[in-house]
Amino acid sequence: MYRSLALLTGLALLIPATALAQALPTPDDPIAYAESAGIPEIAAEATILDAEGNVLRQGTNEWFCVAAEGQPMCGDAQWMTWMDAYMNQRAETGVTELGISYMLQGDEGASNIDPYAEGPTADNEWVITGPHLMMIVPDPALLEGIPTDPDAGGPYVMWRDTPFAHVMVPIYEDDVEMPYREDR
Repeated sequence: MYRSLALLTGLALLIPATALAQALPTPDDPIAYAESAGIPEIAAEATILDAEGNVLRQGTNEWFCVAAEGQPMCGDAQWMTWMDAYMNQRAETGVTELGISYMLQGDEGASNIDPYAEGPTADNEWVITGPHLMMIVPDPALLEGIPTDPDAGGPYVMWRDTPFAHVMVPIYEDDVEMPYREDR
């Protein structure tokens, strides 16, 4: 377990500080907004999509960035496969190897247990995460031993027990909020 956590934490440290310190674009400029989710060297060559999946700019690398308001993200080809399965509510993701995605602007919140929850409820573990990266693997058994509680500090598994389980790796340990958690 500790080896997995050390690896995940080490990956988070690979994000250049300049990627986090840059001025944050707004959705008014969807290309810059989408690019702001990822590492500049990757995002500059990525395919840019709007929130509906329309191509705004064709990229020259294997990455994509999405200008989804409140949650722009950049991901690799494995994440594109995962996103397609998620958007179409498939039982299998089609992920065949480790996939990496960045959300360096953070997100506006999601249920930690229900991939399709549209808002916080008393029992869906709503969590808001600041800048983070996410990782997917082809075999969910590889995620065993990683905490599922966002309040545990460090990486945690989101959407456990679903085909869309993935590891959330907050860049800043104290930048995870669970404002609707009853035991706080």
